[in-house]
Amino acid sequence: MRLTYQLCSIAVCLYVLSNCLLAKGQSVRSGIDVPADVERISSAAVEWLAKNQTKAGNWDGGQDSHNAESGNCGVTGLCVMAFLSTGIDPNFGEYGTNIRAALRHMIASQDPKTGYLPNSMYHHGFAMLALAEAYGAVDEELLWSDPEIDIPKDRRRTLGEALHLAVRCAVTSQENNPWKAWRYRPESRDADTSVTGAVLVGLFAARNAGIKVPDSNIDDALVYMREVTGKRGDVNYTPGFSMGTGTNLPAIACLVYTISKHQDWPEYRAVSALVKSNREVVDPSYPHYNMYYMSQALFQSDFDSWTKWNQITTRRLRREQNKDGSFDSNHGQPYGTAMSVLALALNYRFLPIYER
Repeated sequence: MRLTYQLCSIAVCLYVLSNCLLAKGQSVRSGIDVPADVERISSAAVEWLAKNQTKAGNWDGGQDSHNAESGNCGVTGLCVMAFLSTGIDPNFGEYGTNIRAALRHMIASQDPKTGYLPNSMYHHGFAMLALAEAYGAVDEELLWSDPEIDIPKDRRRTLGEALHLAVRCAVTSQENNPWKAWRYRPESRDADTSVTGAVLVGLFAARNAGIKVPDSNIDDALVYMREVTGKRGDVNYTPGFSMGTGTNLPAIACLVYTISKHQDWPEYRAVSALVKSNREVVDPSYPHYNMYYMSQALFQSDFDSWTKWNQITTRRLRREQNKDGSFDSNHGQPYGTAMSVLALALNYRFLPIYER
């Protein structure tokens, strides 16, 4: 495991270095020339997250309404991603202990038999993504050697072990689902595009980190994504059920098609065109969720469009940020704050999942 950590750390360092040196003329590179407003927004938001983390390592709030189960691993994972996305070292210096405490909380909350990260498959997908991005960047020896760890030894495992379990849970859930996709619960027999996108991106990140994810499972999920994508770029929430012409679902589909390297598909061309045409539209019901996916979809599909969108979004978030650095949202301040940082994270490009 120590050798795996070292190899992954080298890979992450080489990735960051290559972005810095080979930016192909783009003005914004990994951690270099980041706009001042982005720096101010992100720094204040991360400081707020650090101050409002519980002693257990998670963040209160962020419970969804899909079930009554306790746990918010997804929100905690998004907060971890917010720290890592700005280039914060998880092993040394400021906020490293915050990152490690959050990872320990997710690992301790994971079902040791099924690998499920509660409290819904939304949470599981985002938590799996965070574990994948932390894997190789976090020193496993430091993870469990911090003082005052109050977690039973039978709930402790390495990041690699937790990530393997999380992938196994996602794969098992999909294989038992008639649509070969995901919905709110691991045992759900129906599926929706929003949850499927969250889990699928988590699987892509795990595969990028070197965890085995069967190609057949990726292919089956992509079949589902194609089935819900219309010729004009509209994307159904579930098979046969449309939720209008909003930008959330097309952005998710666009991101999935680009990460899976299927820009030659007609479905990709349709959704990318729709996302580009709606780059100044923000979903009023789920604005943070919208900005999170729009940033990645535009960055992956059309860099010039992302640049314009990024300027607009930076101004918007500058206006909406509270004086203490937090952001309000209908899923709680930790969620809104983490998602706001991640909406701007492509200005830094430290995380492997953001590779173009």
